[in-house]
This record gives sequence, C-alpha cells and structure tokens, in this order.
Amino acid sequence: MGRKKPQKIALPPALPPEVPDEDIEVSDEDLEFVNENVDFAGFLSTLDTHTIDKHVNRVADAKKVGEDALEAAYEKRLQKNKKKKDTEEEEKRVEVERVDALPVKSLDGKLYYRTLSEKKADGGELVDGAGDDQKDMGLVRLTKAEKRAKLKKSKKEAKRLDNEAGGEKGDEAPQAAVLAEIQKDLSSEEIFESKKQKLAELGLALQADPEANIKSLKEMIQLCKDPNPIIVKLSLLSLLAVYKSIIPGYRIRLPTEKELEMKVSKDVKKMRFYESTLLSTYKGYLQRLVTLEQDPKFQHVAVRCICALLDAAPHFNFWQSLLSAVVSSISSTDDVIRKVSCDTIKSLFMNEGKHGGEATIEAVRMIADRVKALNCQMHPDSIEVFMSLSFDEDLVKPDKVDEDKKKPKYNKNNKRKNAEDPTQVLQNDKKRSRKEMVSKMREEVAADFKAAAFTPDFAEKKKMQSETLSAVFETYFRVLKHTMHSTTTSSEVSGNSISAHDPHPLLSPCLNGLGKYSHLIDLDYIGDLMNYLKRLAGATNGLIISERLRCCIIAFRVMRSNLDALNVDLQGFFVQLYNLLLEYRPGRDHGEVLAEAFKIMLCDDRHHDMQKAAAFVKRLATFSLCFGSAESMAALVTVRHLLLKNVKCRNLLENDAGGGSVSGIVARYQPDATDPNLSGALASVLWELNLLSRHYHPTISSIASGIANMSAAPGQAILRINSPQQAYRDLSLEKEAFDLQQDVVKSSNKRKKSLPNGASASTSLKPDIAMSDSVDEEELSRKFCEHFRVLEEMKENESAREELARTKVALQAYEEYKQRRKNRSKKQVKTVVAK
Repeated sequence: MGRKKPQKIALPPALPPEVPDEDIEVSDEDLEFVNENVDFAGFLSTLDTHTIDKHVNRVADAKKVGEDALEAAYEKRLQKNKKKKDTEEEEKRVEVERVDALPVKSLDGKLYYRTLSEKKADGGELVDGAGDDQKDMGLVRLTKAEKRAKLKKSKKEAKRLDNEAGGEKGDEAPQAAVLAEIQKDLSSEEIFESKKQKLAELGLALQADPEANIKSLKEMIQLCKDPNPIIVKLSLLSLLAVYKSIIPGYRIRLPTEKELEMKVSKDVKKMRFYESTLLSTYKGYLQRLVTLEQDPKFQHVAVRCICALLDAAPHFNFWQSLLSAVVSSISSTDDVIRKVSCDTIKSLFMNEGKHGGEATIEAVRMIADRVKALNCQMHPDSIEVFMSLSFDEDLVKPDKVDEDKKKPKYNKNNKRKNAEDPTQVLQNDKKRSRKEMVSKMREEVAADFKAAAFTPDFAEKKKMQSETLSAVFETYFRVLKHTMHSTTTSSEVSGNSISAHDPHPLLSPCLNGLGKYSHLIDLDYIGDLMNYLKRLAGATNGLIISERLRCCIIAFRVMRSNLDALNVDLQGFFVQLYNLLLEYRPGRDHGEVLAEAFKIMLCDDRHHDMQKAAAFVKRLATFSLCFGSAESMAALVTVRHLLLKNVKCRNLLENDAGGGSVSGIVARYQPDATDPNLSGALASVLWELNLLSRHYHPTISSIASGIANMSAAPGQAILRINSPQQAYRDLSLEKEAFDLQQDVVKSSNKRKKSLPNGASASTSLKPDIAMSDSVDEEELSRKFCEHFRVLEEMKENESAREELARTKVALQAYEEYKQRRKNRSKKQVKTVVAK
C-alpha cells in the first residue's frame, strides 16, 4: 500500500481590516435588539477568544510558515486527539458499584452515579457522595464477565424502578384529572367575570367620551364572536345601549376621494376618523345581528336588538337593512318575535317625525311585496299594522292656494313702461342677472336646509302619501282577489268529492282596513271593489258567516263615505243579510259583527222599502226565539228601530193577518223566500213577541212587551233607545249581571206557603240552579280544555285527510304521466322497426 497523499487544506478568506473600538458606532436600534434578545446572545460571553485568535492568526500566517510546517502541525494535533480518545475509552471501561438510586445529571449534560463511600461518618452510617468528586476512593478493574453481570443487574434494577414509578403515576392519575377539571372550571369562571368586567368598562367609557374611546367598539364586536353564548348576548345588548346613546341625529356621509386629498384641520380629521369608525363598526354589528338571527339560541336577542335600533334611529345609515329584517319577522310563527316586530312597524308609522315618512313608504312597499311573494298566506298581524297609518286629508287644499299665488298679475302699464324706458335696458339686464344669481343661491341654501332637516315639503309629502295609499290598497285588492279565486276553486274541488279548505288569514284585517280608509279610495276603483265584496258576501264555500257579514258592512261604509259620487245598488247586500240570518250560529260566529251589520244596514239606513222592512222585522223576531240573550236583544232593538221608522209595518202587531193593499204583491207569507221583497211578510203577524214577553231574561221580556204594545198611531214620539251593538255588549256573557236564582225565587212566591215546615222556595230548586254560584271553576276549565282539544284534533285530522287526498291525486296524475310516456316510447320503437 502506498502512502496517502496529504490533503490540501482550504484556507479561510482574508480577515477584514481591523477597526479601532473608538471608531465603531453602535446605534440605538442595535442596542435595543441585543437587549431584547439577551437569552439568544448569551453564548458570546462564553467564547474562547484566545484559542480562536490563535487559530485564525496561525492559519492567516500560513504563507510565512510554509505548507510543510502546517502539515506537521496538523499531524501532531491528530495524534494528540487520538491519544486523548484512547484515554477516554479506557476511563469508560472503569465501573464502580452503584447504589439503588437514580443518576444525577450535571449542567454539562453528563450522568453521574452515586457511589458508596468507604469512610463512615461520626454516627457510624455510610456517607453518599458523587463518584467524580471523591477521587481518593479505590477503583477496581472488572473482568468482562463481571461487567456483563453488573450490566444485567443494572438493567433489572432500572426496570423495577420504572414499574414502581408507573404504579405511583397510575394511582395519582384520577386525582390529577379531578384537579385539572377543577382548575379548568375556576379559570373559565375567572375568564367569564373578566369579560363581563371588560364589557362594562368599555361601554361606560364609550358613553362617557365616545370620540376618545371609539376604538373600543371593535373590541366589543370581537366579543360578539365569543364561544360562550352568555357573553355573546351580553355583548349584543351592551352594543345596543352604546349605539342608541352615541348615534348622531344625522346621516353620515363618508368623504369622497377629492375631499380626502384636500388639506384639513386636525379637528376635521378627528371627526372623519370618528364617523368612519362608527359607521364601519355599526355595519359589522348589523351583519352580526343578521347572522345570529338565523340561530335559534340567539334569535330572540338579535330580533329585539334589530327592532330597538330601527325604532331608535330610523334616520341613520343602513336603516333599509334593519327594516328588511324586521319586515321578514312580522309573519313569524314565534309569538314573541312577531309581536316585537309588529310593534316596531307600528311605532315607525306613528312617529314619522323621526324619518320624515321615508321609512313608512318603504315599509309599506316591503310588506306589499312580501304578501305577493307568499301568496297571501301570512299571519293577520302582517297587514294589521296598516291600521296604524295616518293620512292627511287636507293635502290638496294648500296646492290651490299656491297655484293662485304663483299666477302672475296682468298690468296694463307693463308694456307701456318697458316701451317708454329704452335707456334702462342695460341696467335691467344687470339687475336681472343679479336677481338670478341671488335666486340660485337661495335655492342652493334651501336645498341644503332641506337635506339637513327631515321635514319634506308639501309636494314630496303629497307624493309619498299617494304612493303609500296605492301600496296599501294594492295589498287589500290582492287579498280580496286571492280570496275570491280560492273560494271559487274550493267550490269546484268540493264538487269533485275532494275536501280542500284554503284558509284566508288576511281577509279580516283587509276588510277592517278597507272600512277605515274607505273615504280615501279612488272613485275609479270603487266599482271593482263593490263587485268583489258582493261576490265574497255570496260565497257559500271557504268563508265563514262573520267574514261574509263583514263584506256587507264594508260595502255600506264605502258607499256612505263616497255618497255624493256613487250611485250603487245595495239591494244584493240586503238579500245576503236576509239569508245569512238563517245560517248564523252563536257559538261559531261572532255576535259583535252581526250587531254591527244590524246597525249599519238596517238602523242607520234612511230609506227602507215597506216590504223589505217588514220581511226583516219578521225574520228578526223569529231569530230572537232561537238564540241567546245577547243576539236576541240586538235583534229586538233593530225590530223596534224598523217599526218606529216604518209606520205601515206596525200592522204586523195586529192579531189578524194583513191582506189586500197592505200585503203588497205577495198575499201570503213565505218564510223560505230568499228575497225579502218577495217574502210577503206584511201578510203575517208578530206572534213571536207573545213568547218573547215571557222570556226568562227580564230585559228581553220587557222590550218584547214594549214592542207588542206599541201604538199604531203615526204621531207617536220616538223614544231614545240603544244601538244593537250596545245592546249586545250589555247582555254578553262577559258583562251579564243577571241573577237567575233571584228571578226564579220571585216567580215562585205562591208556592212558598204550601211548602212543609216553612221551607223556602230556593231549597226546592234544581241543584244546578240553586248552586249556580258555587260552580267548580277548575272542573269547568278542564272540560273546556278537553272540548277544545277534541276540536283541535278534529281540525288536524281534517287537514291530514285533505293532504292525503291531494297526495293521492298527485300520485294518480304521476302514474298517468308514466303510462303515457311508456306508451309514447313503445310507439317510437314500433315506428323505428317499421322503417
């Protein structure tokens, strides 16, 4: 083997020139960096600078020494390192006896095993010490077998110690888990309290000085994203209180790019920063509310915050987003959310001074669009909010005054004066240009004032009112049209032996609104409205009796509101009322609506045909025999009204039946006639009054006796009597002050003497009458609940059957479609084969 060639040593690059310490300049940034990173620069203090300098200098002076001397120095160093390595290996082969204890690890990373000292302390016990520290101990070289045995023994000892340590850890594991859980709970409570404290501090600081602490809004919005739902709710409510307090009374307009490039003062910059921060955080807060509105856990809180913000600041930025969220909640199935939303919309309608009417028209449009989108299937409260609208009926009058003021007055001398002064043309032009400039400036100032103040002028207010009215009546007409179409469809479907009942939840509030705003309806649409009402009043399917009666009432209200401009025949509505009396049921239909129909259609009407009045008198008297005291009282009050106004109808009070000229066209009474003019009621007698005069209720019996004893003299004075509505309310079940037991006792005074042992008549009554005051309310409530629960189950079963019928029809249609498609494919295959 040949001798190895010496390897060439790569010399390091030349050192930079030495610079004196006085010329070195250390910047403040370097000092700051070193001070911040002291832990990472600690190794600099432990560097052996002497060895480094020696090595670098020797390598740097390699050219002067020569390559041979350098190679000899490297070989010498290698030999020295080899000798040192052998010495270390020899030392490693030396073993000492170890005690049953864990090793000790020094700062330099080496392990030292404790040894048993040969010397004894004063007490006679052995003294432990570190093996490296006690160098005077005797160390014995061991053979390979002894080393192997000691190594095996040490492994077994280490394994035993590990098992014991594991067992101790296993015993302590449950206690550690419990302690960790308790520590976690304590820390979570502390965090919760700290967040609550932070919310309170930020809110108070913002309310005290919003301009200085406007950045705190971002921290509060970040807390709205906390995983704890309680913190989220508290953050939402705190932000609501803060925004209600700091929102300005004007709408913020952010500066344009040109305005941002302009130089402004510090106050302007501060105001711009405040407004931009307020607007951006407000937008983020609204977005968070809209997102949380979809979460059932935060739905109530989010909706309350949205409604409160819209009610407090309908003029501020992003009010359209708030209004859209509130309108979408007015038909919610949750009663709390729906009530809060409807109350907010009503407050918006009644307090137009906050927004100048702009939010009112937008809300009406949104509700109209929502009714159209949902096909009129909404909660009645959705359009009942229209009842809170207020319209100014005198908006047209100032318009004429303004037009009269704007008309220029004609002056005969104007032309002559202009012709006589040709020299003043230039001066007039200058004056005209100056006037135009002044007028233009005034218009600009007026426009600025108008933008700053939320008070629209007359023209805008008139325009907004007309648009609001058009949207409201558009919604009402859509509901009427949908109801009429659905009733027609339901009658056709029921004819096909399929029971389909389409509810009309919006019809009742629609009719109420038409009755309230009937005087504001355009005359061009009244004819269509009366046709709709007539068809709905005569609809036998889909509508209850109260709704059909309401249609008749609204028709009469519209007619009376526009009496001077209408010429409408209302005979059809009298026919409907005449027939609806036979279909009325006290427990099912509303008696107040019936009493209102009596008042508006029969009592308040000025002119009645004799045949029609007699027919209603006869039918109302028969009606009073069949129903409760409240309905009977309303009917008898109406009968007295009719008899007082129509003297010839008092012939019905005679014992003999009428006839001849009094009976009119029909000489015989026909109780089953559908038209009151063809019933022949003048040929009958009011024998019902004889039975009603013996009615159990003293008020009904007294008024029936008074009607029966009414004189037929035409000059009888008309006594002041109550309206049917007041009579119904007085005798309704809620306000009835009639004591049946006392009246029965008074009527049985004759039998009191014949009772044995002087027993009173009250003891001989039936138990249910004598004990009428001691009714068990709980038992009665339970029975009512059970009754209504059964009715509800019947309705649910009916709706389920209807849904099942619809599903069967849909499946049948689908099967027919599949069969047709199959036949069509077969025909196509045959034609292809034939070709």
